[in-house]
Amino acid sequence: MPDKMAAVNVTRRFFLAANLLALRARAQTGGAALRLPRKIRIAMLGFEGHSGLILGELPRLPDVAVAAVYDLNAGRLASEIRKPVLAGARTYNNYIELLDRERPDIACICGPTSEHTPAILACAERRIHVACEKPLALSMADLERIKKAVAGAGISLTMFLEMRFYGVYRAMRDIVRSGAIGEPVQIDAQKSYQLGERPEWMRDKREFGGTIPYIGIHMVDLIRFTSGRELVKSVSMSARVGFPEIRDLENTTGTLFRMDNGGVAVMHLDYLRPKKAVGHGDDRLRIAGTKGVVEYAEHRGLSLVTDAVAEHEVTNVPADGSLFVDFLDSVYNGKAAGLPLNDVYRANELVL
Repeated sequence: MPDKMAAVNVTRRFFLAANLLALRARAQTGGAALRLPRKIRIAMLGFEGHSGLILGELPRLPDVAVAAVYDLNAGRLASEIRKPVLAGARTYNNYIELLDRERPDIACICGPTSEHTPAILACAERRIHVACEKPLALSMADLERIKKAVAGAGISLTMFLEMRFYGVYRAMRDIVRSGAIGEPVQIDAQKSYQLGERPEWMRDKREFGGTIPYIGIHMVDLIRFTSGRELVKSVSMSARVGFPEIRDLENTTGTLFRMDNGGVAVMHLDYLRPKKAVGHGDDRLRIAGTKGVVEYAEHRGLSLVTDAVAEHEVTNVPADGSLFVDFLDSVYNGKAAGLPLNDVYRANELVL
């Protein structure tokens, strides 16, 4: 998702964007409260990225409280702790100390990408459930370590692939499942963002991991989720053209996938959206099948055209859901997860 961050501090735009996701979901779902069988204590391990997906849902989670928070950036930690939803939370500048002293039920990991794997492994060692920013790891070897640790500990793990909970993509999936466009044969996926200012860790590939794992993972998940097809082969190119100040951060990428039915999917990502463009981001997803085309573009909504029906806007779209609420419902109420663990792992495998 879009973010605008200064060297080591996340700025207002990024948090507004992340918080808007949760607010949008609550507005469309009526803000119904989720009840859990007992009181749940969570910990925030960092406030990079989409911490708003967690914090924004707390007003409708009466059985959930933030027990403790961590962030290596003291200024950001002091700013965040002033939020009403964090009232009473204890602060730490070391997340291992936090985990050992507090023993929360769930740790929400929102630090730089390089922190994800060690933090997940620390939680697994202490049998603490995890909700983590994406991607989980910077290498396949680390992803395998996570898989073994999570399975061995018997904990639940989710990752912030919140876009599959948006109503427009659920509608696309339902249209494909209905057979209206026939068999999916070609898919085109796009994420385009304004560059803004980026933190130091995103400029170093050893800490960041790359644009494809960081933002492409959303579209990889959506391609699989909406089309029902598996991605079996891929080739990618990426580069940083111009903007020397961002160093290792690629601002243009292209990936070509072969689908399991022989079809083709293309994903292109960039940080080249002009400053004068309306809106910070431009997400698009188009699925062409043997009988029709369904397409979503952020600036014009969801449309469908088939051999039998002229092109038209699809207005019967489900309400947006919430990844974190779904995760809690799955862990504590036994509901089937809207984001199964196998899909989390597969999305990571494909981008890595």
